Amino acid sequence: MSILGYYDDHMRTNQQKRKWLLPTITGFILGIVILFIAIPFLAKYDLLPYDFSTEAVQKDDEERDTTQGNEQNNDLTPGDVTNVNVEITSQITNIVDEVSDAVVGVINIQNQSIFGRRSSQNEAGTGSGVIYKVEGDNAYIVTNYHVVENADTVEIVFSNDEQVEAEVIGGDVFSDLAVLRVDASYVDKVIEMGSSDNLKVGEPVIAIGNPLGMQFAGSVTQGIISGKDRVIPLDLTGDGVPDWQVEVIQTDAAINPGNSGGALVNMEGQLIGINTLKIASSRYEGLGFAIPIDLAKPIIADLERDGTVTRSYLGIVPYSLEDVAQYHWHNTLGLPRDIEGGVIVDLVEKISPADQAGLRQYDVIVAMDGKPIMNVMELRQFLFRETKPGDEIVVEFYRDGKLMKTTVTLSTQS
Repeated sequence: MSILGYYDDHMRTNQQKRKWLLPTITGFILGIVILFIAIPFLAKYDLLPYDFSTEAVQKDDEERDTTQGNEQNNDLTPGDVTNVNVEITSQITNIVDEVSDAVVGVINIQNQSIFGRRSSQNEAGTGSGVIYKVEGDNAYIVTNYHVVENADTVEIVFSNDEQVEAEVIGGDVFSDLAVLRVDASYVDKVIEMGSSDNLKVGEPVIAIGNPLGMQFAGSVTQGIISGKDRVIPLDLTGDGVPDWQVEVIQTDAAINPGNSGGALVNMEGQLIGINTLKIASSRYEGLGFAIPIDLAKPIIADLERDGTVTRSYLGIVPYSLEDVAQYHWHNTLGLPRDIEGGVIVDLVEKISPADQAGLRQYDVIVAMDGKPIMNVMELRQFLFRETKPGDEIVVEFYRDGKLMKTTVTLSTQS
């Protein structure tokens, strides 16, 4: 009964729906007809909230086109962007084509010996170099000093894979530069020297060299000048104490082992720096450094001409006061309590400028020409950068607790 009852109720509901369905459909159709008849009349007398006229629709389309056109004018179109990228890429490839043959591989070969006899030759390391000059039958290459340090033989690998032996004319540990010489008949391209003094931070640059050895010879990386006039402390003696500072250009162009001595080039294809080092750490990225070419030029000239760099010579073996326990500052050396730094004269070379000026062992130098000297690094920088052989300088020093002065006439050190 419950099923039949449900069936009966359903039939009655359908019958009721049919009673009002026809009038509803009829009313809907009639409403649409009235709407189409009424809209033109209402639009004619401007009684509608919107303008549906043909002219209004055309005007709206024109405004939309104008707006889109203005947006395109304010930004680069896809075609413009493509052209810019092609132009930059073309410029870089042209520079690389022009410059890459002037960048060479430098192989450091050292003899291995047993009981004083040479038994074999070993490739101790590889780096990069830049051909910067051809004069007569000779071509000259600049590289880093640490690339050729302790080499028994140095070989050059050209971009065409030809390998020849080079002569090391000279090197300088403080500037980390060395000059090599090869037969000019092997050289097809010489790089153009630029200037590093007028570089701007953000300026694009290109690094060319041989990262990780000759396997990746002629690798090219692009970056920008990240900073100028950077100073990086260096440990030249391997004792863990910085004893020199090198002035460098900072770049984010990738520089890796083997890039040392390679070229840092501006967008004119000119040499602006000699790639020399990077800060290698998992915590840092993109910290590469190059020796500014304007700083390198006079050193290269000295090395090419004399094989050495001419610098002022004092004639002492210095030791930083900061490396000595402070107990000895006052109790052994007799220094005043307000002394914060200086250089201990550990040894005076005979007949040297220091010897002739009366300096003695255990004197503590605190100033030169009125400039405070806090450690060995500052002493060397003052002598090498602010003086020349033959200059007279006033040295202030403590001896047995007493402040004294003497005049030193500097000579030449190679």
